[in-house]
Amino acid sequence: MIPRRTDRRTPRRSPRRRAAVAVVGTAAAVVLTACSGSSGGDASSTLPTVSPATSATMPATASSSSSGSPTAAAGRLYVSVGDSYAAGYQPSGRTGGATTRNGFAYQVVRLAKARGYDLTLANFGCSGATTASALSRAGCGDRQLGPGATPYRKPQVAAAVDYLRAHRGQVALLTVSLGGNDVTACAAAADVNAATSCVSAALQRITANITTIVTRLRAAAGPATRIVGLTYPDVFLGGTISNDPRQRQLASVSVLAFRSLINPQLQAAYARGGASFADVTAATGAYGSQERTTTLQPYGEIPVPVARICTLTYYCQYQDIHPRTEGYRLIAELVTRTLPQR
Repeated sequence: MIPRRTDRRTPRRSPRRRAAVAVVGTAAAVVLTACSGSSGGDASSTLPTVSPATSATMPATASSSSSGSPTAAAGRLYVSVGDSYAAGYQPSGRTGGATTRNGFAYQVVRLAKARGYDLTLANFGCSGATTASALSRAGCGDRQLGPGATPYRKPQVAAAVDYLRAHRGQVALLTVSLGGNDVTACAAAADVNAATSCVSAALQRITANITTIVTRLRAAAGPATRIVGLTYPDVFLGGTISNDPRQRQLASVSVLAFRSLINPQLQAAYARGGASFADVTAATGAYGSQERTTTLQPYGEIPVPVARICTLTYYCQYQDIHPRTEGYRLIAELVTRTLPQR
């Protein structure tokens, strides 16, 4: 009986799904290296110590609630934790770029006004951050920080925890955007099987770290703060217009990987830590029909989901995974809609 059950279990992962994991994992390892941006500096650079907060530190309590409460509704602060998406990085061409105020965190502040929130942003985002470095690497290079961010000497999560404890009860919103840089080591995989194993292991580390990060942030912020975890646009769809067969193959399986593997695991990890989840992949239209087409210059007639990626990110133009200002706005709108109207 045992051998028969084992035999039935083994083939459950379809060849197509295994190919999706392998191809997306290998290419993501190469392409997502761009999450660190070309803004210069090193995410591990140490900077001057932040002056101690003047607000009294209060005891932290853990909570699995992510819905917020009237206490959070009264908060005026917004804390952003994450990587280059959180820091607002945008390329200036095929090489070079910088963090900008076009990032979603900065646009959330502007858009939230329409819902009755006058938020002040505390942005801890650091270009190049991984879920591991956010927990353990001290500081963030000045060019990796978002505009107007206060330099910090501790690891990103520890710095954010200190801030949350010092401003407990005052933080209405907290966003987390991490995980994209964690698979870069898989670029060196010798073959597809090695890449598959590498990415599977990376996803386990990402989800474990995400849960740890959000649990710590929730405990420091208290039960009232609304915490929203984010995923990423499926920029690999842009490979549809490429002359590179590998890019086209990646585009053909990337949606499956995001919808069936990456995003469900991220959503579960955020939920375990007490946060809600915003599916940026879905919001950017990646799950739409590839049969519907539109005309987009200079690419001609292409599937609507591909056109959306070309319009919302720099992938089609520069092979860069970061959003255009419109793409960051879409993410900001997704986050802002989680806030109850005041």
